[in-house]
Amino acid sequence: MLRFLLIFLLIMGVLFALELTPPGQALVHPWAASLAGFSTFLITLFDPKVITYGNIIQSQVNGFGVSIEAGCNAVEACIVLSAAILAFPSPWRHKMLGLVMGLIIVQAFNILRIISLFYLGQWRMDAFEFAHLYLWQGLIMLDVLVVWLIWIRTMPLESPAHHGA
Repeated sequence: MLRFLLIFLLIMGVLFALELTPPGQALVHPWAASLAGFSTFLITLFDPKVITYGNIIQSQVNGFGVSIEAGCNAVEACIVLSAAILAFPSPWRHKMLGLVMGLIIVQAFNILRIISLFYLGQWRMDAFEFAHLYLWQGLIMLDVLVVWLIWIRTMPLESPAHHGA
């Protein structure tokens, strides 16, 4: 358990440091714009009066908009999940599958977060602030934990031949 914790903290530290470098930022900023564009695409399936520019989603009806910034793009949540999966002792194939599926699930949940905040902000700003700063922050990290726990539960069993018997 101590080995897992140390490796987890090391990987997480390295990934967070990389995120802050210019090459890391060169990936993060376009990612936020991509999230805004995809979220707007989904919204316009039901509400055609929504536009996006850069990392901003805006209602053409009332002018309300949300800006997807660092911390709102689920990159940090993906870093925590990636570090947990990579640090946990498991076969590399299982790690790769967990990373791909886990990151997709976390980002899908984040898109739900973005869309819900977009509409919540148009309805009640105090509810938007609470949901944005507290509720969704906790739910995204809970999503990371649940995804990781499910991934662990799907761990392939080792065959007796691997135990050196």
